[in-house]
Amino acid sequence: GFELGARNAIGVAIACACAGIIIGVVTLTGVGLKMAHGLIELAGGNLLLSLFFAMITSIVLGMGVPTTATYIITSTLAAPAITMLGVPILAAHMFVFYFGIVADITPPVALAAYAGSGIAKSDPMKTGFVSTKLAIGAFLVPYIFVYNPAMLLINTTPLLLTQNIITAGCGMYGVGAAMIGFCLAPMNWVERAVFFGAGLLLIDPGALTDLAGLSILVLCMANQVRKKRALAAEVAV
Repeated sequence: GFELGARNAIGVAIACACAGIIIGVVTLTGVGLKMAHGLIELAGGNLLLSLFFAMITSIVLGMGVPTTATYIITSTLAAPAITMLGVPILAAHMFVFYFGIVADITPPVALAAYAGSGIAKSDPMKTGFVSTKLAIGAFLVPYIFVYNPAMLLINTTPLLLTQNIITAGCGMYGVGAAMIGFCLAPMNWVERAVFFGAGLLLIDPGALTDLAGLSILVLCMANQVRKKRALAAEVAV
């Protein structure tokens, strides 16, 4: 146990040392603050665009970097750009950290995809693209943190938290089904678009959007049940 712990600690220690050097350089040169201002100026002060640019930055910074170092780097370079727009600090840090970790499955680096392809004996790049497609819901979760901080227990109540968890979970289910193209039965492109739209409405916080998204999702599920029964009847015949 001591030997294994020492071996594992070496990688973490080196990563933290490298991250410390990066943070020191960023702090002394002011690159972090300049980068934050640059992202905001590039987005024109628009929160959604700023989040998109911060997402790309976090994914690039997280490529091939261990988890601890990923958080240290992304929270230093990308998080300040979001907090300047009034986003709660916890939501901003969770946003950049989430996307820094997602870099493990996004090509071209995709270390987790390479490890998975080695086990499955598959093509690493194809595995990375498929894993990104299957995990598309993970690209929406950080946006939920920013636009709906109640998911992080910020200014919330037990009732509101329960509502957010249920609606966000249903929304993720709808988006995931749309990306895969199958729920209870195969879906065509129209059905996938409707599922995706319903999922986005449910993910977006708000009573009206939740009600509209839930209504559409229920209709889509009813259609899927009908198609499943029709396919079962065809097979039986």
